[in-house]
Amino acid sequence: MIRILGIDPGSRITGYGIIEMRSNQAVCLSHGCFRLQQSSLAERLSHLHLQLTQLIKEYTPQEMAIESVFVHRNVDSALKLGQARGAAIASVAIQSIPVHEYSPAEIKKSVVGRGNAAKQQVQHMVQAILGIHKAPQADAADALAIALCHGHSRSLNNKLPSQVRTTRRRRWKSL
Repeated sequence: MIRILGIDPGSRITGYGIIEMRSNQAVCLSHGCFRLQQSSLAERLSHLHLQLTQLIKEYTPQEMAIESVFVHRNVDSALKLGQARGAAIASVAIQSIPVHEYSPAEIKKSVVGRGNAAKQQVQHMVQAILGIHKAPQADAADALAIALCHGHSRSLNNKLPSQVRTTRRRRWKSL
């Protein structure tokens, strides 16, 4: 049994989802969004760090998964997203929790079966896979999808012989 924290970072809204992988079944423990409404980016990042630290204390995840960087059309938005990702990664790495990254296409393919799935499809599949009665908010659904992607990846890697365990995901090492 492993507890996984999925994060969908954003400079205004950061989605989170915590699942437990029990054998081959995923169970949702919590999901939601941190709404970062402070005026300056520094204050929002600080608030994100504090919220994640509290969430980690409450649920004690053993691993974290996050979406890898992708290119935005708006450079300013991409930089702010990168800073939110950095704050989330640092908050988790400080707690000595391994961090794993997946591309948006890998996440969608893992949950929906297609790498170009729409947000509504991801929400629907997350709700169905985890047996959640009400569809989670889009950012929370994305975070749960990221956690599920990592959970599926872990399960598959554990079943493969060590000679064929090759993966493109990056793992950040704690300091």
